[in-house]
Amino acid sequence: MAGKEGELKMPFIQDDQLTQCMWLRVQSLQQKNEKPQDGEKLLRPNEHIYRVDFTQQHNLRFLRWEIQLEKAGKVIVTGTSQHWTPDLTPLMNRQLLEPAGIFWKKPGAKEVECNEADAQEFGERLVELAKIRKVMYFLLAFADGLEPAQLKASVIFKV
Repeated sequence: MAGKEGELKMPFIQDDQLTQCMWLRVQSLQQKNEKPQDGEKLLRPNEHIYRVDFTQQHNLRFLRWEIQLEKAGKVIVTGTSQHWTPDLTPLMNRQLLEPAGIFWKKPGAKEVECNEADAQEFGERLVELAKIRKVMYFLLAFADGLEPAQLKASVIFKV
C-alpha cells in the first residue's frame, strides 16, 4: 500500500483463524488437565495474533508507527520469530522478540503515546526481518478496556 511519495505503509492484519487455533490449544490443555510444553506461550483472552505481509522486502528504512486507538487504553505489540506451519507448532516464549512496542492513549487525549526508544528499535528490527520474511506475525495484548476493533495499526517504511 502506497502512502506519501517514497513511503510504504504496511498494515497490521488481524489473523482471527490463528488466534482461534491458539485459544483452542489453551482450552484443550485445560479440558485434558495437561500442562503446556516447557516454555510454551499460551494465548490469554486479551491477546490476539496479527500479521504484516511485506509487499516489498528490500531497501526499506523504518520511518514510523501509525497507531490509532478509538478510545483510551493500551496495546502491547510483540514481534515473533515464529514461522507458522500448517500444524500450528506452539508459540514458545523464546520466540517473542524484544523490545515490544507499547502504545497507549490517556482518557481525553487525542494523540497516541509510546516509548519512543523501544518503538524506534522495534521498527528498525522489522527492516532486518523483512529481508528474510514475506510475512511476520505479532502478538498484540490489549489492556485497559481496549479491544481489537478499536485499533488501526500500520508500520511506515521509506523506500
